Amino acid sequence: MDTVRINARDNVGVDLESGHKFALTDIKKGDAVIKYGYPIGSATEDISEGEKVHSHNMKTGLGDLLSYEYSPEFTPLTPEEPFLIDAYARENGDIGIRNDIWIIPTVGCINSVGKALAEKTGALFFSHPYGCSQLGDDNRITQLILKGLILHPNAGGVLVLGLGCENNNIGEMKKVLGEVNEKRIRFLNIQDCEDEMAEGTRIIGELQAIAAEDKKEKVPVSKLKVGMKCGGSDGFSGITANAVVGLVTDKLCAMNASCVLTEVPEMFGAETVLFKRCVNEDVFKKSVALINNFKQYFRDHGEPVSENPSPGNKEGGITTLEEKSLGCVQKGGAAPVVDVLDYGDKVEKSGLSLLNGPGNDIVSITNLTAAGCHIVLFTTGRGTPLGGAVPTIKIASNDNIAAKKPHWIDFSAFGEDKAAKADALVSLIKEVASGKLTNNEINSSREIAIFKDGVTL
Repeated sequence: MDTVRINARDNVGVDLESGHKFALTDIKKGDAVIKYGYPIGSATEDISEGEKVHSHNMKTGLGDLLSYEYSPEFTPLTPEEPFLIDAYARENGDIGIRNDIWIIPTVGCINSVGKALAEKTGALFFSHPYGCSQLGDDNRITQLILKGLILHPNAGGVLVLGLGCENNNIGEMKKVLGEVNEKRIRFLNIQDCEDEMAEGTRIIGELQAIAAEDKKEKVPVSKLKVGMKCGGSDGFSGITANAVVGLVTDKLCAMNASCVLTEVPEMFGAETVLFKRCVNEDVFKKSVALINNFKQYFRDHGEPVSENPSPGNKEGGITTLEEKSLGCVQKGGAAPVVDVLDYGDKVEKSGLSLLNGPGNDIVSITNLTAAGCHIVLFTTGRGTPLGGAVPTIKIASNDNIAAKKPHWIDFSAFGEDKAAKADALVSLIKEVASGKLTNNEINSSREIAIFKDGVTL
């Protein structure tokens, strides 16, 4: 059996065939099981050298809310030679790497109309079930996420489609949006017109004509905002795909681009890795609040904070949330943490930011998109066809899933030379940012979902 030790401090190694863990030395009951150089739980019985380590003989160590002290421990990134991409310069100084027309509904009741308009015109429609019968912060989050989509620079124009009687009607949505470019963002309340299909088609046609006049130009990579996500993780994810994405994060941040890490529950147990890299105490305090507030969200609903690894994760060799989290945060590389974002916040700073939100795949991609990310790097060990409203580069942690699902997977990160893989992935990012279609775009796999936490009337 070919077993790899990830960190010199580890007492378990990973089998390169199965992705499962095996003891590298005897481990006594109650002792920490160590992977990535950090505890991922404790042994529930004595484990002999060479024995498999999984749910039958170890458990999580996660529990209550914790307090932390700011102890910065990071070094500046090595400068990287920046490059140019071909993109659309927007009037507000942002860039778009696509120039499609988007249809965004204020409420789920009109999804059928939006879908019909998209099929007729070629515009992209993003359905969701919310916008009515929501109250307070629950409704507010829906509005903030929709705002981020409506204002997204990858859209050459947007039709905001409303019904008229919903909580989140166009009038309320306009209050959240503030001042907009009325040339590129149009509104249609379908209760107010006689023929919503004819009127919607007319407006979309006007938007398409405006977008057709847009021309690409060379822009610096520092304008690029890249989100990071993992889904269907396996025992290889933290070793290959997430580790390679981490190297890419460092490269992009060293070029003054922006990278965003989300999936807050998948930071539990690995949060100190990020806390040490906070650039100042203010960012550290926001990071601590990010973690503890999400733990409290679990506790408020009577759920253990450790309840995360899915059946697929466990089948792939991941046992505890600490193990999953330590693999997950590998996507952040060694970059200093420069900012913490809440729902509806837009990425403003170059470097690595943390974004509030759950690990759910569709919700995470939507959060990243609403924050302004132009591209999402999505690592996977099990495979998924899912894509978001922006190009979603699917990165396999193993060659098996890459060979089995080439119509899903854009890149395989499996291999010993991680530096070479990172360079190849940066090249792919440059191509996608300049117009190369990802598989999710080719397959029309574009979804959004909005975080829900409140009363439905």
